Amino acid sequence: MRKFSTFITEEKNTHMEHLEDAVLNGGVKGTRDAINLLRSLRDMLAGHTDKPVNVTVKWDGAPAIFAGVDPTDGRFFVAKKGIFNKNPKIYKTPAEVDAEISGDLADKFKKALAYLPELGIKQGVYQGDFLFTRSDLKKENIDGEAMITFHPNTIVYAVPMKSDLGKIIRTAEVGIVWHTTYTGGSFETMKASFGKDIAPLLKKTSKVWSVDATFHDVSGNATFTKKETAVITKLLSAAGSLFQKLDAKTLNGISDNPELLQKVKTHYNTKVRAGERITNVSAHVRDLVNYIADFYGKEAEKRSTPKGKAAQHTKRDEILKFFSNANKRNLENIFTIMNYIIEAKEIIIAKLNQASNVGTFLKTSSGFQVTAPEGYVGIDHAGGALKLVNRMEFSRANFSSDIIKGWQR
Repeated sequence: MRKFSTFITEEKNTHMEHLEDAVLNGGVKGTRDAINLLRSLRDMLAGHTDKPVNVTVKWDGAPAIFAGVDPTDGRFFVAKKGIFNKNPKIYKTPAEVDAEISGDLADKFKKALAYLPELGIKQGVYQGDFLFTRSDLKKENIDGEAMITFHPNTIVYAVPMKSDLGKIIRTAEVGIVWHTTYTGGSFETMKASFGKDIAPLLKKTSKVWSVDATFHDVSGNATFTKKETAVITKLLSAAGSLFQKLDAKTLNGISDNPELLQKVKTHYNTKVRAGERITNVSAHVRDLVNYIADFYGKEAEKRSTPKGKAAQHTKRDEILKFFSNANKRNLENIFTIMNYIIEAKEIIIAKLNQASNVGTFLKTSSGFQVTAPEGYVGIDHAGGALKLVNRMEFSRANFSSDIIKGWQR
């Protein structure tokens, strides 16, 4: 079973998990930590804590970029995710960029190589996401207001042209949001740190709009009312009460069995992508059992030998042993807990969304449509990090054919 604090810190550039998935990934400990993180966020937003939880904003930027100083020779570089390969892929000159990258992507990395040294990075590596280069900036009229926009991926970001922030962005050659720092004597041994204030460590330059992902309530609106606090407390109390009744063997039995865990999450994610909430947990468990049986049945059909077919049937039978009547009832409770966590999470997300001074939109064939930011990352006091994202909303935007993505322009 994986500890909450290792979901992101044990590997470089690790895939970050959704908050509710900690129930499946981490078993008893993951569930307890997910509930406790939500309690801490509730207390922070209600103004009842002396130790606020670190929260970062998930910007919908692309592509990922690393920048820093090569510890072996002290030279500045930029890189894609290949930086942590056995033979690191890093670029110190425009010629090295052109040798491996082409088109718009090459232009972005050459501009980063030209302007990011002005940030004064002397050691370590910073990871972030491109938001724009100057050629990506557009002037748009949204609801009668002149806006400067950038559209790196799914979400369009918009800032009033005449605002102080709009004036800063208009003069920038590159815009990047930073979210991770790495320190160490070599790329192989570097350790990641998340949720740190990065922008204050960097020099100011008009050529780079350089922000970090740390959450700031710039509007002063991200505070729970007593009524909102009561609603989320009721949800977390219900989750906690049900959690106390769960059989730990069932909960840990999912996280300790990689193949079962993968099947449970795959089936769960089909509902998310379809925009379907799990309102009937008993039906969801029944469908899960059928999905697993069908999966291995189809895998057996693909095998050409009796031995190969039998191996798939054996896998199916081993997995299905888990689904005793008692475990099915426990699974229903597990998915109910996840529903409580999701409801509480979405209340917190809605409150955090009120704090931004950058508008977020989706671009459609008929114009702009208001949307929420991609989401947030909650970081506990041990350094573990989990995503807080409205998965239904963002999945709809990602998979809708009517939504124009940044790379489709």
